[in-house]
Amino acid sequence: MRTASLSRRLFTGTLLASLLASGAAQAQTTVRVGSKIDTEGSLLGNLIIQVLEAGGIRTENKVQLGNTKIVRGALMAGEIDIYPEYTGNGAFMFSVEKDPVWKDAKAGYEKVKALDFQANKIVWLEPAPANNTWAIAIRKDVATANKLKTLDDMGRWIAGGGKFKLAASAEFVERPDALPAFQTAYGFKLKQDQLLTLAGGDTTVTIKAAAEQTSGVNAAMAYGTDGPVAALGLVVLDDTKGVQPIYAPAPIVRAEVLEKHPKIRDLLAPVFRTLDGPTLQSLNARIALGGEDAKKVAASYLKSKGFIK
Repeated sequence: MRTASLSRRLFTGTLLASLLASGAAQAQTTVRVGSKIDTEGSLLGNLIIQVLEAGGIRTENKVQLGNTKIVRGALMAGEIDIYPEYTGNGAFMFSVEKDPVWKDAKAGYEKVKALDFQANKIVWLEPAPANNTWAIAIRKDVATANKLKTLDDMGRWIAGGGKFKLAASAEFVERPDALPAFQTAYGFKLKQDQLLTLAGGDTTVTIKAAAEQTSGVNAAMAYGTDGPVAALGLVVLDDTKGVQPIYAPAPIVRAEVLEKHPKIRDLLAPVFRTLDGPTLQSLNARIALGGEDAKKVAASYLKSKGFIK
């Protein structure tokens, strides 16, 4: 009896160990995909998930996790494995904002790719050709009435007492390479009552606030690939001094994860090559204005290009 009981215990222990090992192995083979909280973040995150799944890589959906600081922190802490980032953010991440390399798409990519791998063992995969740079958009009626076409025009207009109120995220207001950089270059300084600071980083919300004149807002933080700008009656003012770096979207992945799943690189590269500015504007507009689900928009695009069935 004792022998039988011992055998059962040994069998049970072996089975439990096997199940635990299997669970651990499964966890290790699951790639956790994150993204930023905005419309484009959700789109790109879902594109990554669906392409990896179609390529036989199991994923865990952690899209729209938060702003840049939160998502970047999660990657660094090993809480997520991959997410779409922007090349120009390398200037801020590595405190080299004054380096002119960020104004060149290829050189900026190579710079952040080298810096991030050396410092953090994070791999930057092939970027998209789109430039999702930060911009300021203003209501078209205000721009027309005051002959505002560039940020130079806007700076002079504000300095001369023009009625201006900007909807933006806290990140845009506070980051030295965002609003502060525009203010320094174009000679204006917004007071607190000229700002409506909104939670998160979704430019759809800021653009709608300007379109609807929420709390007197007539201008908005925007991105170069935003779909809603023209559709909601706003215009992007030209950054004639080239204040902003080039922000090309690219998947970034922890090196140890890429070593386990090397085909991630080849699966994502052809997809990101197709994402130029007009393409992202169109896809973003379907989500932000058309009310379509980002997951469905990603799927329809990937199917139309033959990346998934």
